[in-house]
Amino acid sequence: MDTGTHLVIGFGLAGLAYIDPVVAADPVVSTAVLIGTVAGSQAPDADTLLRLRGNAVYVRNHRGLSHSLPALVLWTLLIAGLLRLSFGELPMLHVTAWVFGAVAFHVFTDLFNTYGTQALRPLSERWVSWNIIHIFDPFIFLSHVLAIFLWSLKLARPEVLFPLLYAALALYYIWRSWLHYHLEKNLYQKDIGYEPGDRYTLIPTIHPYQWQIVKRKENGWFELGEYRGGTIKWVDRTTCHAHPAVDESKHHPNVKALVYFSSYACAEVKEKPWGYEVIWADVRYRHRKNYPFVAVLLMDHEYNTLDSYVGWVSETNLGKKLRAGVY
Repeated sequence: MDTGTHLVIGFGLAGLAYIDPVVAADPVVSTAVLIGTVAGSQAPDADTLLRLRGNAVYVRNHRGLSHSLPALVLWTLLIAGLLRLSFGELPMLHVTAWVFGAVAFHVFTDLFNTYGTQALRPLSERWVSWNIIHIFDPFIFLSHVLAIFLWSLKLARPEVLFPLLYAALALYYIWRSWLHYHLEKNLYQKDIGYEPGDRYTLIPTIHPYQWQIVKRKENGWFELGEYRGGTIKWVDRTTCHAHPAVDESKHHPNVKALVYFSSYACAEVKEKPWGYEVIWADVRYRHRKNYPFVAVLLMDHEYNTLDSYVGWVSETNLGKKLRAGVY
């Protein structure tokens, strides 16, 4: 989820903690739990600091080790330890349990997005992304904001309000999961252009009843579409180029980072007077006819690197990311 949603979830879990009599009975404990759940709901995304080491390091590792099974324990112990140092005597079993819940809930909700996490590390480096909930879901965010507002004005008791909120969210996640499974399964029957070997992936959007479709062809190419109101509309087709420049680009750290992160990367080669422009795009992220998540490599005719970039970009500012004299 996005940072704002993780933040309000942190406050929401602090409100839910009032179902614990030990937390509800002591304002000091409830304050410590509030700080702990807010910090725990943000902690796994501390790997954003990897941007300081370059985009390639960030792309390859964001939501990786910081969202892994050992990290759940390490983040919890770190935050709980800091709370113990700051507040002194606390019922640490209760405080630690709520902090762990916040950290684990962060990772759990990220699994439902398209970006995904490496939550199974060290057992597996596979990226787990269930493509069920958009990275920003208005219902999840606004329901938390409303509940926090009612709590802050003392219009509702937290031990009543927040269990109802999370029961509703549990039903919402179940409904979205069922809807995604049902619609994706039906694509194989509804698409008149289906051919044996085609594989479909349904991608959520911010609109609850609108989805993007990625159809992977048997030859490795992709078709992109939209699914609205039970109707499929194909909007683009990507041709993944086979070229020596593509093969050479796979050795560059920026391209390796994107390919490691995404199995939906497709390369395009453009010949230029000075050499080759190779653009690897993650086709899951289509926005206004463009693919903004890319790795771009500029090479001369001998395949020596002139410049490169990996990350989020638009057509209007790509040139600013690369050397203007070459691009």
